[in-house]
Amino acid sequence: MNLIENYHESIRSIKGNLLRTILTAMIIAIGITALVGILTAIDGIKASINTSFSSLGANTFDIRRKRPDLTMQQGKQEKIFPLLKYKEVTDFKDQFKYGNATSHVFLSGNAEVKRFSKKTNPNISIQGIDENYMRIRDYNIGKGRNFTELDIQNNVNHALIGTEVAKALFDKNEDPLNQLISFYGTQFKIVGLLEEKGGFGGNTSADRTIFIPIGAAIRISGRGDLNFALTIQANDPSRLDEVMGEATGLMRKIRRDPLSEEDSFEISRNKTMEERLDEISGYLKIGGFTIGFITLLGASIGLMNIMLVSVTERTREIGVRKALGATPKRIREQFLMEAIAICLLGGIAGVFMGIAIGNIISNVINAGTFVAPWQWVTIGLVVCVLVGVLSGYYPAFKASKLDPIDALRYE
Repeated sequence: MNLIENYHESIRSIKGNLLRTILTAMIIAIGITALVGILTAIDGIKASINTSFSSLGANTFDIRRKRPDLTMQQGKQEKIFPLLKYKEVTDFKDQFKYGNATSHVFLSGNAEVKRFSKKTNPNISIQGIDENYMRIRDYNIGKGRNFTELDIQNNVNHALIGTEVAKALFDKNEDPLNQLISFYGTQFKIVGLLEEKGGFGGNTSADRTIFIPIGAAIRISGRGDLNFALTIQANDPSRLDEVMGEATGLMRKIRRDPLSEEDSFEISRNKTMEERLDEISGYLKIGGFTIGFITLLGASIGLMNIMLVSVTERTREIGVRKALGATPKRIREQFLMEAIAICLLGGIAGVFMGIAIGNIISNVINAGTFVAPWQWVTIGLVVCVLVGVLSGYYPAFKASKLDPIDALRYE
Protein backbone atom coordinates (compact mmCIF):
# COMPACT_ATOMS: atom_id res chain seq x y z
CA MET A 1 0.00 0.00 0.00
CA ASN A 2 1.76 3.20 -1.18
CA LEU A 3 1.20 6.86 -0.35
CA ILE A 4 -1.41 7.42 -3.09
CA GLU A 5 -3.43 4.45 -1.89
CA ASN A 6 -3.27 5.89 1.63
CA TYR A 7 -4.60 9.17 0.32
CA HIS A 8 -7.53 7.52 -1.45
CA GLU A 9 -8.27 5.40 1.61
CA SER A 10 -8.32 8.52 3.79
CA ILE A 11 -10.81 10.20 1.43
CA ARG A 12 -13.03 7.08 1.44
CA SER A 13 -12.96 6.98 5.22
CA ILE A 14 -13.89 10.69 5.41
CA LYS A 15 -16.79 10.17 2.97
CA GLY A 16 -17.93 7.08 4.86
CA ASN A 17 -18.26 9.09 8.09
CA LEU A 18 -19.43 12.36 6.55
CA LEU A 19 -21.45 13.72 9.46
CA ARG A 20 -18.67 13.06 11.98
CA THR A 21 -16.15 14.59 9.57
CA ILE A 22 -18.25 17.73 9.14
CA LEU A 23 -18.74 18.16 12.89
CA THR A 24 -15.02 17.65 13.53
CA ALA A 25 -14.05 20.03 10.72
CA MET A 26 -16.44 22.63 12.13
CA ILE A 27 -14.55 22.56 15.44
CA ILE A 28 -11.36 23.41 13.54
CA ALA A 29 -13.22 25.98 11.41
CA ILE A 30 -14.42 27.86 14.50
CA GLY A 31 -10.85 28.14 15.79
CA ILE A 32 -9.52 29.39 12.45
CA THR A 33 -12.49 31.76 12.10
CA ALA A 34 -11.65 33.29 15.49
CA LEU A 35 -7.97 33.62 14.53
CA VAL A 36 -8.39 34.99 10.99
CA GLY A 37 -11.54 36.98 11.79
CA ILE A 38 -10.05 39.01 14.62
CA LEU A 39 -6.82 39.69 12.71
CA THR A 40 -8.75 40.62 9.55
CA ALA A 41 -10.90 43.07 11.49
CA ILE A 42 -7.79 44.65 13.05
CA ASP A 43 -6.06 44.97 9.66
CA GLY A 44 -9.23 46.43 8.10
CA ILE A 45 -9.60 49.08 10.78
CA LYS A 46 -5.89 49.89 10.58
CA ALA A 47 -5.97 50.21 6.78
CA SER A 48 -8.93 52.58 7.01
CA ILE A 49 -7.35 54.82 9.64
CA ASN A 50 -4.02 54.88 7.80
CA THR A 51 -5.82 55.99 4.64
CA SER A 52 -7.79 58.69 6.47
CA PHE A 53 -4.90 60.07 8.54
CA SER A 54 -1.83 59.22 6.46
CA SER A 55 -0.78 62.86 6.37
CA LEU A 56 -0.69 63.33 10.14
CA GLY A 57 2.96 63.90 10.98
CA ALA A 58 4.17 61.67 8.15
CA ASN A 59 6.90 64.11 7.12
CA THR A 60 6.99 66.68 9.90
CA PHE A 61 9.14 67.41 12.93
CA ASP A 62 9.17 70.02 15.69
CA ILE A 63 11.89 72.36 16.94
CA ARG A 64 11.57 73.79 20.43
CA ARG A 65 13.68 74.85 23.37
CA LYS A 66 15.49 71.93 24.97
CA ARG A 67 13.70 71.05 28.15
CA PRO A 68 16.05 71.03 31.14
CA ASP A 69 16.47 68.08 33.44
CA LEU A 70 16.12 69.71 36.84
CA THR A 71 17.34 66.66 38.74
CA MET A 72 20.76 66.90 40.30
CA GLN A 73 23.44 64.83 38.60
CA GLN A 74 26.73 64.32 40.45
CA GLY A 75 25.97 67.42 42.55
CA LYS A 76 25.58 69.57 39.43
CA GLN A 77 22.30 71.01 38.20
CA GLU A 78 21.38 70.50 34.55
CA LYS A 79 21.90 73.51 32.31
CA ILE A 80 18.78 75.56 31.54
CA PHE A 81 18.68 76.69 27.90
CA PRO A 82 17.11 79.99 26.75
CA LEU A 83 13.66 79.99 25.15
CA LEU A 84 13.32 80.23 21.40
CA LYS A 85 12.68 83.88 20.54
CA TYR A 86 10.23 85.16 17.95
CA LYS A 87 13.03 86.61 15.82
CA GLU A 88 14.83 83.25 15.84
CA VAL A 89 11.83 81.32 14.56
CA THR A 90 11.06 83.94 11.91
CA ASP A 91 14.69 83.95 10.77
CA PHE A 92 14.55 80.16 10.52
CA LYS A 93 11.38 80.32 8.39
CA ASP A 94 12.97 82.87 6.04
CA GLN A 95 16.22 80.92 5.58
CA PHE A 96 15.08 77.27 5.54
CA LYS A 97 14.87 75.92 1.97
CA TYR A 98 14.17 72.20 2.45
CA GLY A 99 10.53 72.37 3.42
CA ASN A 100 7.72 74.51 4.75
CA ALA A 101 7.84 75.83 8.30
CA THR A 102 5.23 77.21 10.65
CA SER A 103 5.89 79.13 13.85
CA HIS A 104 3.53 78.88 16.79
CA VAL A 105 3.33 79.65 20.48
CA PHE A 106 1.24 78.20 23.27
CA LEU A 107 -0.38 81.00 25.25
CA SER A 108 -2.65 79.23 27.74
CA GLY A 109 -4.37 75.93 28.46
CA ASN A 110 -6.90 77.19 30.98
CA ALA A 111 -8.43 80.29 29.46
CA GLU A 112 -12.06 81.28 30.01
CA VAL A 113 -13.74 82.64 26.87
CA LYS A 114 -16.84 84.86 26.99
CA ARG A 115 -19.60 85.93 24.62
CA PHE A 116 -22.30 88.12 26.11
CA SER A 117 -23.64 86.21 29.13
CA LYS A 118 -22.18 82.88 28.02
CA LYS A 119 -18.76 81.64 28.96
CA THR A 120 -16.74 78.45 28.61
CA ASN A 121 -15.15 76.35 31.30
CA PRO A 122 -11.59 77.48 32.12
CA ASN A 123 -10.07 74.72 29.98
CA ILE A 124 -9.71 76.43 26.62
CA SER A 125 -6.28 76.46 24.95
CA ILE A 126 -5.09 79.61 23.20
CA GLN A 127 -2.38 79.33 20.56
CA GLY A 128 -0.75 81.90 18.35
CA ILE A 129 -0.02 80.66 14.83
CA ASP A 130 0.90 81.84 11.35
CA GLU A 131 -0.85 81.26 8.02
CA ASN A 132 0.90 77.89 7.40
CA TYR A 133 -0.05 76.20 10.67
CA MET A 134 -3.44 74.79 9.64
CA ARG A 135 -2.07 73.10 6.54
CA ILE A 136 1.12 71.69 8.05
CA ARG A 137 -0.61 70.43 11.21
CA ASP A 138 -3.53 69.04 9.16
CA TYR A 139 -6.40 71.08 10.58
CA ASN A 140 -9.39 71.54 8.29
CA ILE A 141 -11.60 74.62 8.19
CA GLY A 142 -15.25 73.55 8.37
CA LYS A 143 -16.72 77.03 7.84
CA GLY A 144 -15.14 80.35 7.06
CA ARG A 145 -11.49 80.76 6.17
CA ASN A 146 -7.93 80.40 7.38
CA PHE A 147 -5.68 83.29 8.35
CA THR A 148 -4.15 85.10 5.41
CA GLU A 149 -0.61 86.39 5.22
CA LEU A 150 -2.05 89.90 5.59
CA ASP A 151 -3.81 88.88 8.83
CA ILE A 152 -0.50 87.67 10.25
CA GLN A 153 1.43 90.76 9.14
CA ASN A 154 -1.14 93.14 10.65
CA ASN A 155 -1.67 91.10 13.87
CA VAL A 156 -5.44 91.45 13.50
CA ASN A 157 -7.81 90.32 16.23
CA HIS A 158 -9.20 87.36 14.32
CA ALA A 159 -9.75 83.86 15.67
CA LEU A 160 -10.27 80.29 14.53
CA ILE A 161 -12.24 78.22 17.03
CA GLY A 162 -12.72 74.51 17.68
CA THR A 163 -16.08 72.76 17.70
CA GLU A 164 -16.35 72.50 21.50
CA VAL A 165 -15.75 76.23 21.87
CA ALA A 166 -18.53 76.88 19.37
CA LYS A 167 -20.93 74.54 21.21
CA ALA A 168 -20.25 76.28 24.52
CA LEU A 169 -20.79 79.82 23.21
CA PHE A 170 -23.38 79.45 20.45
CA ASP A 171 -26.77 77.82 20.03
CA LYS A 172 -27.30 75.21 17.33
CA ASN A 173 -29.02 77.63 14.97
CA GLU A 174 -26.42 80.37 15.44
CA ASP A 175 -23.61 80.99 12.97
CA PRO A 176 -20.32 81.71 14.79
CA LEU A 177 -18.73 83.43 11.79
CA ASN A 178 -18.06 87.15 12.22
CA GLN A 179 -19.23 87.02 15.84
CA LEU A 180 -17.16 88.51 18.66
CA ILE A 181 -15.69 86.61 21.59
CA SER A 182 -13.40 87.89 24.33
CA PHE A 183 -10.56 86.57 26.46
CA TYR A 184 -7.60 88.24 28.15
CA GLY A 185 -9.68 91.44 28.07
CA THR A 186 -9.56 91.59 24.26
CA GLN A 187 -12.26 90.99 21.66
CA PHE A 188 -11.63 88.75 18.66
CA LYS A 189 -13.76 88.22 15.57
CA ILE A 190 -14.34 84.61 14.52
CA VAL A 191 -13.32 84.09 10.89
CA GLY A 192 -13.20 80.30 10.81
CA LEU A 193 -14.75 77.26 12.47
CA LEU A 194 -12.55 74.14 12.50
CA GLU A 195 -13.79 70.69 11.64
CA GLU A 196 -14.08 68.32 14.57
CA LYS A 197 -10.73 66.63 15.11
CA GLY A 198 -11.41 64.36 18.08
CA GLY A 199 -8.67 62.30 19.68
CA PHE A 200 -7.73 58.98 21.26
CA GLY A 201 -9.32 57.96 24.55
CA GLY A 202 -11.81 60.85 24.59
CA ASN A 203 -9.05 63.48 24.47
CA THR A 204 -10.69 66.37 22.59
CA SER A 205 -8.21 69.13 23.47
CA ALA A 206 -7.81 69.95 19.77
CA ASP A 207 -11.52 70.89 19.64
CA ARG A 208 -11.14 73.08 22.76
CA THR A 209 -8.56 75.34 21.14
CA ILE A 210 -8.70 78.89 19.83
CA PHE A 211 -6.08 79.97 17.31
CA ILE A 212 -5.13 83.61 16.86
CA PRO A 213 -2.39 85.33 14.82
CA ILE A 214 0.98 84.89 16.46
CA GLY A 215 1.57 88.66 16.68
CA ALA A 216 -1.76 89.13 18.44
CA ALA A 217 -0.74 86.42 20.92
CA ILE A 218 2.48 88.31 21.68
CA ARG A 219 0.55 91.55 22.13
CA ILE A 220 -2.13 90.28 24.54
CA SER A 221 0.20 88.08 26.59
CA GLY A 222 2.09 90.99 28.06
CA ARG A 223 4.96 88.59 28.78
CA GLY A 224 8.43 88.41 27.39
CA ASP A 225 8.96 84.74 28.19
CA LEU A 226 6.83 83.10 25.53
CA ASN A 227 8.17 79.76 24.36
CA PHE A 228 7.99 79.77 20.56
CA ALA A 229 8.27 76.61 18.50
CA LEU A 230 8.50 75.50 14.88
CA THR A 231 6.94 72.67 12.93
CA ILE A 232 8.66 71.78 9.66
CA GLN A 233 7.17 69.78 6.82
CA ALA A 234 9.84 68.26 4.58
CA ASN A 235 9.43 68.60 0.83
CA ASP A 236 10.59 65.01 0.37
CA PRO A 237 9.46 62.60 3.14
CA SER A 238 12.04 60.02 2.03
CA ARG A 239 14.83 62.48 2.97
CA LEU A 240 13.41 63.42 6.36
CA ASP A 241 16.59 62.55 8.29
CA GLU A 242 18.65 64.69 5.94
CA VAL A 243 16.20 67.60 6.26
CA MET A 244 16.33 67.30 10.05
CA GLY A 245 20.12 67.52 9.84
CA GLU A 246 19.90 70.69 7.75
CA ALA A 247 17.40 72.16 10.22
CA THR A 248 19.76 71.39 13.10
CA GLY A 249 22.67 73.15 11.40
CA LEU A 250 20.60 76.23 10.56
CA MET A 251 19.11 76.54 14.04
CA ARG A 252 22.56 76.20 15.67
CA LYS A 253 23.73 79.03 13.43
CA ILE A 254 20.73 81.21 14.33
CA ARG A 255 21.04 80.43 18.05
CA ARG A 256 24.85 80.83 17.88
CA ASP A 257 25.51 77.58 19.67
CA PRO A 258 29.30 77.12 20.12
CA LEU A 259 30.84 74.21 18.21
CA SER A 260 31.94 72.49 21.39
CA GLU A 261 28.53 72.84 23.07
CA GLU A 262 25.40 70.71 22.74
CA ASP A 263 22.29 71.96 20.94
CA SER A 264 20.29 74.55 22.89
CA PHE A 265 17.10 73.20 21.27
CA GLU A 266 15.62 69.82 20.53
CA ILE A 267 14.21 68.33 17.36
CA SER A 268 11.55 65.69 17.71
CA ARG A 269 10.03 63.78 14.86
CA ASN A 270 6.27 63.66 15.14
CA LYS A 271 4.96 60.17 15.74
CA THR A 272 2.70 59.35 12.84
CA MET A 273 -0.78 57.94 13.25
CA GLU A 274 0.46 54.78 11.52
CA GLU A 275 3.21 54.28 14.11
CA ARG A 276 0.78 54.83 16.99
CA LEU A 277 -1.69 52.46 15.38
CA ASP A 278 1.03 49.84 14.88
CA GLU A 279 1.65 49.84 18.64
CA ILE A 280 -2.04 49.41 19.43
CA SER A 281 -2.77 46.85 16.70
CA GLY A 282 0.30 44.85 17.75
CA TYR A 283 -1.21 44.24 21.18
CA LEU A 284 -4.61 43.51 19.63
CA LYS A 285 -3.05 40.96 17.29
CA ILE A 286 -1.36 39.22 20.20
CA GLY A 287 -4.73 39.05 21.94
CA GLY A 288 -6.46 37.80 18.79
CA PHE A 289 -3.82 35.16 18.17
CA THR A 290 -4.07 34.00 21.79
CA ILE A 291 -7.87 33.65 21.54
CA GLY A 292 -7.54 31.74 18.25
CA PHE A 293 -4.80 29.51 19.68
CA ILE A 294 -6.88 28.59 22.73
CA THR A 295 -9.84 27.77 20.47
CA LEU A 296 -7.62 25.66 18.22
CA LEU A 297 -6.18 23.88 21.25
CA GLY A 298 -9.67 22.81 22.23
CA ALA A 299 -10.35 21.79 18.62
CA SER A 300 -7.17 19.69 18.49
CA ILE A 301 -8.21 17.81 21.63
CA GLY A 302 -11.61 17.14 20.06
CA LEU A 303 -9.97 15.95 16.85
CA MET A 304 -7.64 13.62 18.75
CA ASN A 305 -10.62 12.13 20.56
CA ILE A 306 -12.46 11.57 17.26
CA MET A 307 -9.40 9.93 15.73
CA LEU A 308 -9.01 7.60 18.74
CA VAL A 309 -12.66 6.59 18.33
CA SER A 310 -11.98 5.99 14.63
CA VAL A 311 -9.01 3.74 15.44
CA THR A 312 -11.16 1.70 17.83
CA GLU A 313 -13.96 1.37 15.29
CA ARG A 314 -11.57 0.28 12.54
CA THR A 315 -9.44 -2.12 14.56
CA ARG A 316 -10.54 -5.09 12.43
CA GLU A 317 -9.83 -3.13 9.22
CA ILE A 318 -6.32 -2.34 10.50
CA GLY A 319 -5.75 -6.03 11.21
CA VAL A 320 -6.77 -6.92 7.62
CA ARG A 321 -4.40 -4.34 6.17
CA LYS A 322 -1.53 -5.56 8.32
CA ALA A 323 -2.27 -9.16 7.35
CA LEU A 324 -2.05 -8.09 3.70
CA GLY A 325 1.42 -6.59 4.28
CA ALA A 326 0.82 -2.99 5.38
CA THR A 327 3.72 -1.75 7.49
CA PRO A 328 3.27 0.30 10.68
CA LYS A 329 4.59 3.31 8.73
CA ARG A 330 1.79 3.01 6.15
CA ILE A 331 -0.83 2.65 8.87
CA ARG A 332 0.47 5.80 10.55
CA GLU A 333 0.44 7.65 7.25
CA GLN A 334 -3.17 6.70 6.61
CA PHE A 335 -4.47 8.08 9.91
CA LEU A 336 -2.22 11.15 9.81
CA MET A 337 -3.43 12.00 6.30
CA GLU A 338 -7.02 11.58 7.44
CA ALA A 339 -6.46 13.95 10.39
CA ILE A 340 -4.68 16.52 8.21
CA ALA A 341 -7.43 16.33 5.55
CA ILE A 342 -10.12 16.99 8.17
CA CYS A 343 -8.12 19.92 9.55
CA LEU A 344 -7.61 21.43 6.10
CA LEU A 345 -11.32 21.14 5.31
CA GLY A 346 -12.10 22.98 8.53
CA GLY A 347 -9.24 25.42 7.99
CA ILE A 348 -10.34 26.44 4.49
CA ALA A 349 -13.91 26.95 5.70
CA GLY A 350 -12.60 28.90 8.71
CA VAL A 351 -10.44 31.14 6.51
CA PHE A 352 -13.39 32.17 4.32
CA MET A 353 -15.64 32.70 7.34
CA GLY A 354 -12.88 34.61 9.16
CA ILE A 355 -12.25 36.98 6.22
CA ALA A 356 -15.99 37.55 5.80
CA ILE A 357 -16.67 38.16 9.51
CA GLY A 358 -13.55 40.34 9.93
CA ASN A 359 -14.52 42.57 7.01
CA ILE A 360 -18.12 42.79 8.21
CA ILE A 361 -16.91 43.94 11.64
CA SER A 362 -14.50 46.52 10.16
CA ASN A 363 -17.22 47.85 7.83
CA VAL A 364 -19.81 48.05 10.61
CA ILE A 365 -17.58 50.70 12.22
CA ASN A 366 -17.28 52.47 8.84
CA ALA A 367 -13.81 51.27 7.92
CA GLY A 368 -14.99 50.93 4.32
CA THR A 369 -12.02 48.81 3.26
CA PHE A 370 -11.95 45.16 2.18
CA VAL A 371 -8.95 43.32 3.57
CA ALA A 372 -7.68 39.84 2.77
CA PRO A 373 -4.78 39.22 5.18
CA TRP A 374 -2.91 36.58 3.18
CA GLN A 375 -0.17 36.42 5.79
CA TRP A 376 -2.66 35.33 8.46
CA VAL A 377 -4.47 33.05 6.01
CA THR A 378 -1.19 31.24 5.32
CA ILE A 379 -0.39 31.06 9.02
CA GLY A 380 -3.89 29.73 9.70
CA LEU A 381 -3.56 26.92 7.15
CA VAL A 382 -0.09 26.01 8.42
CA VAL A 383 -1.50 25.88 11.94
CA CYS A 384 -4.26 23.59 10.62
CA VAL A 385 -1.69 21.15 9.28
CA LEU A 386 0.25 21.25 12.56
CA VAL A 387 -2.95 20.63 14.53
CA GLY A 388 -3.73 17.69 12.24
CA VAL A 389 -0.26 16.20 12.74
CA LEU A 390 -0.24 16.71 16.52
CA SER A 391 -3.80 15.48 16.99
CA GLY A 392 -3.49 12.57 14.62
CA TYR A 393 -0.07 11.25 15.54
CA TYR A 394 -0.99 9.47 18.78
CA PRO A 395 -4.06 7.72 17.30
CA ALA A 396 -1.98 6.81 14.21
CA PHE A 397 0.83 5.51 16.39
CA LYS A 398 -1.66 3.49 18.44
CA ALA A 399 -3.14 2.03 15.24
CA SER A 400 0.29 1.11 13.87
CA LYS A 401 1.18 -0.82 17.04
CA LEU A 402 -1.90 -3.06 16.99
CA ASP A 403 -1.14 -6.75 16.78
CA PRO A 404 -2.72 -8.03 13.51
CA ILE A 405 -3.99 -11.27 15.11
CA ASP A 406 -5.63 -9.45 18.02
CA ALA A 407 -6.99 -6.84 15.61
CA LEU A 408 -8.59 -9.53 13.37
CA ARG A 409 -10.28 -11.12 16.41
CA TYR A 410 -11.65 -7.70 17.55
CA GLU A 411 -15.45 -7.44 17.46
